[in-house]
Amino acid sequence: KEYQRKIVENAAALAASIKSSGVRLVSGGTDNHLLLADVASKGINGAYIQMLLESVGITANKNTIPFDPLPPRLASGLRLGSAAVTTRGMGTAEMYEIGKMICRLIYEREDAAPEIKEQVQNLLRNFPLYSEIR
Repeated sequence: KEYQRKIVENAAALAASIKSSGVRLVSGGTDNHLLLADVASKGINGAYIQMLLESVGITANKNTIPFDPLPPRLASGLRLGSAAVTTRGMGTAEMYEIGKMICRLIYEREDAAPEIKEQVQNLLRNFPLYSEIR
């Protein structure tokens, strides 16, 4: 139950961070482990930002949004979740930081990618997948 609570808490923190940066969340927020952001309103499509996020080490998925004007292969939305990073031990502070990284890529695109990639790597060093093996 505690793990599930943390997943939802982390998703809410990620949603708040993204929303505070001016990116519209399709449902206005989240009540579970997932959220859906409208990236087309910022002049990009979901497929592009998914690829850009992957290039810096952040996993996300393009996703259609209600009444999406773009075809599904491009999509107007970006779907994000909190389970994997919660499993690594990250909390709300890290989720807020991740949200800021994502939004910086949405706004600045490739210009911000090298710096964001370094930030992601630094964050992951502090939360290794198998810390008990170290």
